[in-house]
Amino acid sequence: MPLNNERPTSTSTTKSEDQSSDTESSDRCDSMTSSDFECSRQSFTSDSSSKQSSPSSSPPKTITLDEVMTSARDLSNLSLAHEIVMNPNFKVEQLDLPQNSLEKRVKDIVHKAFWDRLESELNDDPPVYEHALKLLEEIREILFSFLNPGANRLRTQISEVLDLDLIRQQADNDSVDIQGIAEYIITVMGKLCAPVRDQEVKRLKEASSNIVSMFKEIFRVLDLMKMDMVNFTLQTFRPELQRQSVEYERAKFQSIVEKVPNALDHTKNWIKVCLEELLFSVPASTDKNIRALPSPMLVLNTAYIKLLTWDYQKHPLPETLMTDEVRLRELQRGLQLLQTVAAILLIVHSAVGGPISGLPALTERLKKMTSVLLEGMHCQSFNLTEVLEGVSAQICSELNKSLTERNYPALPPDLQATLRGQICSVTQEDNPVGSLIEERVQLYFKSFLVTPSSHLTTLPTPGGLALIQPELASLAGSFVSTVNFNKQVYTPFYMGILKSLLFSDTPESPPRETPAAPVNSQ
Repeated sequence: MPLNNERPTSTSTTKSEDQSSDTESSDRCDSMTSSDFECSRQSFTSDSSSKQSSPSSSPPKTITLDEVMTSARDLSNLSLAHEIVMNPNFKVEQLDLPQNSLEKRVKDIVHKAFWDRLESELNDDPPVYEHALKLLEEIREILFSFLNPGANRLRTQISEVLDLDLIRQQADNDSVDIQGIAEYIITVMGKLCAPVRDQEVKRLKEASSNIVSMFKEIFRVLDLMKMDMVNFTLQTFRPELQRQSVEYERAKFQSIVEKVPNALDHTKNWIKVCLEELLFSVPASTDKNIRALPSPMLVLNTAYIKLLTWDYQKHPLPETLMTDEVRLRELQRGLQLLQTVAAILLIVHSAVGGPISGLPALTERLKKMTSVLLEGMHCQSFNLTEVLEGVSAQICSELNKSLTERNYPALPPDLQATLRGQICSVTQEDNPVGSLIEERVQLYFKSFLVTPSSHLTTLPTPGGLALIQPELASLAGSFVSTVNFNKQVYTPFYMGILKSLLFSDTPESPPRETPAAPVNSQ
C-alpha cells in the first residue's frame, strides 16, 4: 500500500483509471478489421498452418490425473487473467463464509481459542507475552508488505519499535508497554491505509482500552488493507496485463489443448453448424454444382450471433468462450428483457395508433414501468404469466389516463382485451411480434460486428427498436468488445477448425468444394 503522498486520492480516480484502461483494451480489440480476417483466410485456405497455434489433429491420448490437475490450474489462471482484463470493475473481496458452514465454525473456534489464550496470558501476574510476540511479528510483516521500496525511513522506524528481541527482553523484566505499541501500530496504519479506510483507523484510535479487543480490530482492519493493496496493485498493472493478455491467454489455452484430448469438440460443433448453414444457404452455381465458400469472418460472426440466443441447458458453451460465460449469460438476460419491452411497446403503438403517437413522455413512462415489472423475469421463481397480466393492466390504465387527460375517449373494452391478450402472449415461442423484434436485434448486432468502432455511433436502428436504442447500443458495445477480444486470442484455433472442416475428406465434414469469392459478410 503506498504512503499518503502516493496513494490513490479518491474512488473516482480509480474508476477513471479503470475506464481508460478498458478503453485501451477495447480500442486494441476493435483494431481487428476485415483485413485481419482476410489474412487469416489466406492461412486457413493454405496447406500450411501454424503448428503451435492450431489445435492438434493427433489421435486421443490417455490423460493422467496430474495432467488433469495441471489443466484445471491452467484454466483457473486463464479465467482469472481474462476477468481482470475484461472487467474494469474487477476487484478482490474478502471471503465471507456462510454463517452455519463447517469451515466458518472451525475458523471461529480456532480464533476464539487464540484470543482467549492471549487474554489469559496478558492477565497473568506477571503477564506472559508468548502469543503477543507472535501477533507483533505477524503485524510487522504485514506492515512491511505495505511499504514502497523507497520507504526506508518508515521501514527502519517500524523495525526499531517492533524489535522483537528488545520486546522479549522487556517482557522478561515485565516492562513491555503493550498499549503504547498498539497505539504506534494504529498510527502507522493511518499512514499506509487507502483513504477509504481512514474512518476505520480513526475508530481504532477511539477504541476501548481492552488490549485484546484492540488487537482483534487491528487485524480486522489490516485484512481490509490487504484487500485494498491487492486491488491497488491490480489497477496499477492492468494496462500491462492488457498488453500481454492476448499472448498469455492463447498460450495458456494452447497448453490445455495439448494436454486434454478432444478439448475443442464443442467449439468445432459450434463452428460446424454455422458453416453448414452458410454453405447451404448460398445457391450452387449451375456449372459443376459448386457453392461459394463463406469468408472466415462471416462464419465466425454468424457463430457469435448464435450466442445471443444460446440454450445453455441443451448445448455446452464452446470451450473458447468458457471464460466469458457469466458475461454472455448476463448479456443474454438483459437482451431478452429489452426485446420483451420493445415487443410490448410495438404492440401498444400498433393497437392504439394516432392518439398516443408523438408522446415521448408517455412512451418513456410505459417503457420504464414495463422494465421494472419484468426485472428478474429469468429467475425460476418469477411468474411471468402473472406479471405480464399485471403489465397489461397497468399499460391499459396508463393509456386511459393519458387519453382522458387529452379529451380522447378511453380504450373500448374489446380493444383492451385484445391488447392484454397480445401482451400476455408476447414471450411465447414463435410469437410474430417477439420473433420480429429478435430478428431485428440480431441484425443490429451483426451490423456492430462488421462496423469499425469509430462508426458505431452512426449505425441506423432497425424499425421497432428506436425506443430501446440507448440500452441496446450499450449491450451491443459490450458484446462487440467481448467478441473482438475473443477473436484476437482464439482466431488461430478457429482457422485450424475451419480448415479441417472445409478441406477434410472425412464423411461428417461439409463437402469439399472449390474455393470461390467469399460471401459478403454484411
